[in-house]
Amino acid sequence: MSSTPTPPSTPTPTPVPTPTPTTAPLVPCNDCDTQEYRDSVGPVSMNALAAYQAGATGKSITAGIVDTGIDAGTDQFPGRIASGSKNVAGGTTTDDEDGHGTAVAFTLAGMRNGVGSQGVAFDATLFIARADTPGSCADTSSDSSDDSCSFSDSSIAAGIDAARQGGAKVINLSLGGSAPDSQLLQAINRATQAGIIIVIAAGNDGDDPSKASNPDAFAANPANNSAVSRGLIIIAGSVNSQDRISDFSNRAGTSAAYYLAAVGEDVRAPCDDTSVCLWSGTSFAAPQISGAVALLAQAFPNLTGQQIVDLLFSTARDAGATGRDSIYGNGILDLTEAFQPQGTQTVAGTSTPISTSVNGTLSAPMGDAGTGQLGTVILDGYSRAFAIDLARTLNHTGPGRTLAGLLTGGQRNLSVSTPDIGIAVTIAEGPQGAQPERMTLPFSEAQQARTLAASVTARLGDRSTFAFASSETGGALAARLSGQSQPAFLVARDPTRSTGFDADIDGAAAVRRQFGRWGLTAAMESGAVLVRGTLPYASTRTPWDRYGYARMTLAADRRFGPLSARLAYTRLDEANTVLGAHFDGALGAARASTNFVDAGARLWLGNGWSLGASTRQGWTGAVLRSGISGGGIIHTTGYAADIGRESWFVRGDRLGLRVSQPLRVATGGLNLNMPSHWDYASESVDGWSVQRLNLAPTGREVVTELSYFLPLAGATLSTNLFRRSNPGNFATLPDDLGAAIRFNTAF
Repeated sequence: MSSTPTPPSTPTPTPVPTPTPTTAPLVPCNDCDTQEYRDSVGPVSMNALAAYQAGATGKSITAGIVDTGIDAGTDQFPGRIASGSKNVAGGTTTDDEDGHGTAVAFTLAGMRNGVGSQGVAFDATLFIARADTPGSCADTSSDSSDDSCSFSDSSIAAGIDAARQGGAKVINLSLGGSAPDSQLLQAINRATQAGIIIVIAAGNDGDDPSKASNPDAFAANPANNSAVSRGLIIIAGSVNSQDRISDFSNRAGTSAAYYLAAVGEDVRAPCDDTSVCLWSGTSFAAPQISGAVALLAQAFPNLTGQQIVDLLFSTARDAGATGRDSIYGNGILDLTEAFQPQGTQTVAGTSTPISTSVNGTLSAPMGDAGTGQLGTVILDGYSRAFAIDLARTLNHTGPGRTLAGLLTGGQRNLSVSTPDIGIAVTIAEGPQGAQPERMTLPFSEAQQARTLAASVTARLGDRSTFAFASSETGGALAARLSGQSQPAFLVARDPTRSTGFDADIDGAAAVRRQFGRWGLTAAMESGAVLVRGTLPYASTRTPWDRYGYARMTLAADRRFGPLSARLAYTRLDEANTVLGAHFDGALGAARASTNFVDAGARLWLGNGWSLGASTRQGWTGAVLRSGISGGGIIHTTGYAADIGRESWFVRGDRLGLRVSQPLRVATGGLNLNMPSHWDYASESVDGWSVQRLNLAPTGREVVTELSYFLPLAGATLSTNLFRRSNPGNFATLPDDLGAAIRFNTAF
């Protein structure tokens, strides 16, 4: 033992935010990252701050210490020494004559008072079983070791029994020596049979090559005896503050499966009644682990002893050779991951898996929505309850690359027609020559698709027309059959003619019938909603996930002299998406039906001028049918208005200006019935709350575009200038400005 007032400085790990367990008594400690904490080498090394910030301090948990007793005059454990504490070796007092037991107790549960350093579980209750042979500790010349103290196996056994009967959740044995006799093994057996964890020091024979490679027999023998240990014995090795095995510490060796390292070097703890010393030995690694057990036991009262041991081993910080090794065993004690959900997570009260990272992807009409809180309770693989904000696990579909796919060259439109039938095909010329091309896929998908994009139109008598197409929406096909024409714009699309979200259209069919001045058109369409995949691109064939949809449109149109007008109803049914948004896991199994009402008109003003306008109003009924139930009504809108002139400068040229708003959620969202509290006693949800996922973005994308088309001899030249404000319906994104010049010619 050295006697210096200032311990070596230890770098503080960055605190990791952790979900808060839902046990009512837990109050997160938001001011625990103090100088006192930072001067406590063991808590800092294990990142006990993760436990404190989750509200775990060891309160209501009893830890047994079988050692040299505890200083009767200490003020470090006010009201936290169990009344049943006793001398089990024939003595009359638990007062510590040596100092070792007091230092061990402080390391485990020393008070947090803003002075010096603190123990790991600073609110835990201690059951003190003084087990040193009477008189063996009285003649000590130094507090640096307990070599002069002796402990009989029968006294240690009595101490274990007393701690078990006193309600200990963990028993700390910072002792060592030869293999336990049968009486001590029976006491250990009784403790583990009761589910109590026993932490035993590995030994301080690191300087003896014949002994250093394995824990001493006092620890190794019972730990390796599965009939006695039941997986509830932890052998505590020592490391320094830099995660290096201490020179004095016995290594894991053949007991690696039960070995866990913690800081046992230069640990600040009381000595000489009123002084503070730096203690070293595996005796001081053991109470670090015992304190961690107390923190977990308080935070998660459902955990069995075996689960706590498994959790500490599986979340330990790796050191030495990768994985379990003969030096560090399972690794170094670390509560960072131990206080994070482990294994498969499910929504509390259900068996439905849920992710702590991604549970869905919102679509373009929703933009930057979903920024509120959606607090709920989940259970991890150990059935521990955690609070999670599901809103933080929803991805957003960012603004599309507006020009990348639109300006792809190498395309040719081929058509042939007779008075009664017309056929049109779009061909994309790539490295393999001309290939039929899909036109409506996003650029990255279109580069892979290379499949047919065609339409066939046929007359059925004088007043009827029929058409079918691939890669064209039913609404656009119906509009084309009615003879509607619009200026050509690259970015400012008509919301009544597009899906409003990324989609791969398999096919569409439409039929039109003329009744005097009125025209009636019916169209049907099917395809797949495209959602950005959550897996890395390299691990999948495509960066898109596909979910089916079907759409039906009924439209009526009429001309009133120079005015043409159109009114349409569209029904959109989605199998596993909501307006193009996909929800995974517990938010999954979405079903949505949308009713759109579209209106459009174009007025020909003469001299080549025209005015056009269109609007879309939609109402979506959505239901979630997986682990979290819910639903709601969503109102969407979109509009476009343009002015244009034909044959202004030369015959056949076209100039147009359009302002449009793509499909956007105006109001609405999903009301979700979420578990809000988990009762560990009944192992069931005892509180539910309805929370709203608002799907209306704060941003509103508005596109302004100027276009000009000029026919040339055997070629065409077109230019487009556009500006998108709040691109993708994200209020915080800067305006998107762009220009395009295209020259097309046939060879």
